[in-house]
Amino acid sequence: MTQPAVGDKAPDISLPRDGGEMVNLSDFAGKKVVLYFYPKDDTPGCTKEAIGFTESVAEFAALDTVILGVSKDSIRKHDKFVAKHELKIALLSDEDGDVCERYGTWVEKSMYGKTYMGIERATYLIGADGKIAQAWRKVRVPGHVEAVLEAVRDL
Repeated sequence: MTQPAVGDKAPDISLPRDGGEMVNLSDFAGKKVVLYFYPKDDTPGCTKEAIGFTESVAEFAALDTVILGVSKDSIRKHDKFVAKHELKIALLSDEDGDVCERYGTWVEKSMYGKTYMGIERATYLIGADGKIAQAWRKVRVPGHVEAVLEAVRDL
């Protein structure tokens, strides 16, 4: 599956979030959206990234920007993750992997010589016009939240 490119209209999504409420990308028409994909709740890199976005949530909000995290974890796992780390961002559950497929983040990975399918850490910045303004693939967590915030400021 190919991922959407900068300038493309962002594929719409409709997924349940922590707490169970349904979230549609179209709910945020006219706002900027940081849509980030991460492998798994409560693992070291994913926890650092979620806490980083949470710590900067007010700065993003001041720039009319919503943050949505996506993984294949269940709502129950998201609820525990949010409670444990006092996260202030919406975590969407893509258990069937449809959204990961449409954004090209469900990829073959390799660890210790074994290949397997998993979520590539990736972030899409969607402009108020609903188009992909910037995309980061194979994200490294250190400095990432700051880079995304800078890109939002430049939009």
